[in-house]
Amino acid sequence: MIQPFLNWRSLITIIAIAIVTGTIFYSQYLAKKIAGEERQKVEQWVAASKAIMNGADLALPSLIRNEQHSIPIIETNEKDSISGWVNLDSAKAENDTHYLYEKLKQFKSEHVPIEIKLTDTPVYTANRYYYGHTILLDEVKYYPLAQLFIVALFIFFTIYTISIRNKATQNQLWAGMAKETAHQLGTPVSSLEGWVEVLKESDTDPKMVSEIQKDVSRLKLVTDRFGKIGSKPKLEEKDLVAQIQNMVDYIRKRATGKVHFSIDTHSNNEVLTMVSPPLFDWVIENLLKNALDAMEGKGEIHIDIMQQDKEIFIDVGDTGKGITKYNIRKVFKPGFTTKKRGWGLGLSLSKRIIEEYHGGKLFVKQSEPGKGTTFRIEMKKVLAI
Repeated sequence: MIQPFLNWRSLITIIAIAIVTGTIFYSQYLAKKIAGEERQKVEQWVAASKAIMNGADLALPSLIRNEQHSIPIIETNEKDSISGWVNLDSAKAENDTHYLYEKLKQFKSEHVPIEIKLTDTPVYTANRYYYGHTILLDEVKYYPLAQLFIVALFIFFTIYTISIRNKATQNQLWAGMAKETAHQLGTPVSSLEGWVEVLKESDTDPKMVSEIQKDVSRLKLVTDRFGKIGSKPKLEEKDLVAQIQNMVDYIRKRATGKVHFSIDTHSNNEVLTMVSPPLFDWVIENLLKNALDAMEGKGEIHIDIMQQDKEIFIDVGDTGKGITKYNIRKVFKPGFTTKKRGWGLGLSLSKRIIEEYHGGKLFVKQSEPGKGTTFRIEMKKVLAI
């Protein structure tokens, strides 16, 4: 089926942009029109002033001068020495000697002055009239920009709200899927535990029963992990060194002999923090499995456990193929994976477990294609009372 070229969201966006753009262009047209009318009013005011100076009938010129009370004007001589002004702040003009000259400088940059020649010979004299613009012109010029800012702000908050809502919906979906998976696994796991007990009482090889028991326990652990997703888990004070060592031992048995594991605790035999053991083990397992996949069965995995005054840093590094800068931003997004198999949920779930359930951080500390990757976990340390 051919997808439509524009969906309704794109169409609404285009219409909104067209409306704002049209408003800006129309406001600029109005601004130019108002500016032209203002100059015409100033020219009339200057003509009225000239008529008054020449001793003409004062009725009409005086009316024109008195009616002009919105456009600021500064009168100067041919050397730009100020000789008069109208429609400016009287208090500032009388008390601040720089006020009028600052205004004069501003008016010079905005408009060409209107000049009245007084004499040509023997010395050239003239009156120049510099003028500014009205508040109305400012409003017409800058209102569309303010409108554009408000529209952009509205769009930003709309997108942000939709993003938050989608994220909440997504979280509910993952939590629902996890709980349903735990529920579906619960019955067969319980049944398998029963069959293991039956095998123990029969003449079955004990070694075989022990291995089956391990696999059933593993399934039970997976069920427990999925069951804890979506609800706030109970945190317990645990030793991270022991927790991580157990997971390394578990993964080492399933790795090839060409992978070397090492743990550096910086002479700390015990590092205490509050964790949910099943969920924290899941995070370490995901990071170790990702490291194994990145190295393709050959290389080194190094875990560095450091503690400071209030924080604990756990670095899980490998000598695998690394991650490109472009993909670093996407590794924690649900569904992202570079493997041929997998759903791309491991790192996304790990980040959620550390940050939402344990109040810590999980991020890519460093990575370089062809040299390896290091993930860092930051957690709060249990302070001694």
